Amino acid sequence: MAFASGDGGGGGPQVLTARFVRQVVLGRWFMVFACLLILSASGATYIFGIYSKVLKSSLGYDQRTLNTLSFFKDLGANVGVLSGLINEVTPPWVVLAMGAAMNLVGYLMIYLAIDGRTARPPVWLMCIYICVGANSQSFANTGALVTCVKNFPESRGIVLGLLKGFVGLSGAIFTQLYLAIYGDDAKSLVLLIAWLPAAVSILFVHTIRIMPYPRPTRRGAAAGASSATSNDAFFCFLYISIALATYLLVMIVVQKQVNFSHAAYGVSAAALLLVLFLPLAVVVKQEYKIQKELQESLREHPTVTVEKPAADLQMVAADEPAANKSQLQSTTEQTEETSPPPSGCLGSCLRHMFSPPAQGEDYTILQALVSVDMLVLFLATICGVGGTLTAIDNMGQIGQSLGYPAKSINTFVSLISIWNYAGRVTSGFASEIFLT
Repeated sequence: MAFASGDGGGGGPQVLTARFVRQVVLGRWFMVFACLLILSASGATYIFGIYSKVLKSSLGYDQRTLNTLSFFKDLGANVGVLSGLINEVTPPWVVLAMGAAMNLVGYLMIYLAIDGRTARPPVWLMCIYICVGANSQSFANTGALVTCVKNFPESRGIVLGLLKGFVGLSGAIFTQLYLAIYGDDAKSLVLLIAWLPAAVSILFVHTIRIMPYPRPTRRGAAAGASSATSNDAFFCFLYISIALATYLLVMIVVQKQVNFSHAAYGVSAAALLLVLFLPLAVVVKQEYKIQKELQESLREHPTVTVEKPAADLQMVAADEPAANKSQLQSTTEQTEETSPPPSGCLGSCLRHMFSPPAQGEDYTILQALVSVDMLVLFLATICGVGGTLTAIDNMGQIGQSLGYPAKSINTFVSLISIWNYAGRVTSGFASEIFLT
C-alpha cells in the first residue's frame, strides 16, 4: 500500500513503496546518515578514563604502566597514514571492514585479559592490543568521513564539523548505553567498545561509497541548489545533533544527582537512540524532494531538434579532414615535447612531489607529507591536542586521587565529550562561513 503526496491532480512522487525505499537506502543522504552512526560509535578512545582504573586494578599496573598504555592508545588513534594509503587504492568498504576487524580483535583481547578469561598478558602485548583497537578509529574516520567529504565537495567544512562532532559525542553515548545494557560495570564497557563499533561498521559497509556528483536540474539551478546537494539538510542534522548533545548533558547532570535504577537507565538509553535515529526523517524528506524535482524536470524539459541546412553540412564535412589532420600533428608534437625520457621518471616524480597544487585543489599523499601546510597542522596538533588527550586519559586517576566516587568520574568524562562536540561543530561550520 502506498500513499501519494502531490499538488492537486498533478500527482506527486509516491512514498512507502519498494521503489522509494530502494531510492532512500541507495541515496547519498542515507549514506550521510550511515556516516553519522559509524562516527558516533568510533570515539571510544575518549572514555579511557572510565575503564583505566579497571585495567590498573585487574592487571596490577602502576601509574607509569598505565601511562604507557595510554600513549600507545593515542598513537594508534592518531596515526592514520596506513588507513589513508589503503583508502587510496581500495574502495571504502575495505577500509571499514578492516577497521571493524581491528576494533573487535584489539578490545576483545583487552576485555578477556581484564576479566581473567586468559592468562595475564605482558605489558608489550597489551600495548599492541590497545594500539590496534584504537587504530580502528582512524579506519572508521577515513572510510566514512573522507568518503562523505568527497560526495559533498562544496560543503567540506560543514561535513567535517558535523561528522567530527558526532565523534566527540560518542564518549557520552557509550556511557549511556553501557549503563543501560550492563549496569555500572567498567569491564563490560570494554566489551561494548569491542562489539558495537564493529557491528555498526559492518552493518553499513556497503552503504558508504563514492557517488557521482549530481548535475543540477533547471529548477534546482534557478533555486541555487538541488535537494541532492543542499546545505539545508546539513543544518537539520546540526539542529538534531544539538538536541542530542543537550539531552545527553541533561541526563548526565540528572544521573549525577539522582540514583537511577537499571530500568531507568534503559528508558533514558531508548530516548537517546530515538534522537540518534531522528536524522533518518531528514533523509526521507530529502529523497522525497529529489524525486519530486526529477519528475518536475522531466515535465518541464521539452525535446528540441535543430536541423542544419544541407549546404552547411557539406562545408563542415569538407573541413573535418583538414582539422583532424592538424589536430593530430599538434598532439604528436606536444607528446614528443612533454613526455620525459625513462631516465627522468624519478626526477619528474620528485618535482611533482615538491610542487604544491593550486589553492583549493587536492593534495596527493606524497605532496601532503612534504607540504608546509602539513607541517603547520602537525605542530598545531601536537600543541593543541597532545595536552588535552593527556588530561582526558588521566581524568579517572585524577578523580580517584581526589577521592571522587566512580559516578562523578563518569560524569567528568561524559561532560568532556559534550564540550568536545561543541568545539568540533563550531569550528567546522564557522570555517565554512568564513571561507565562502
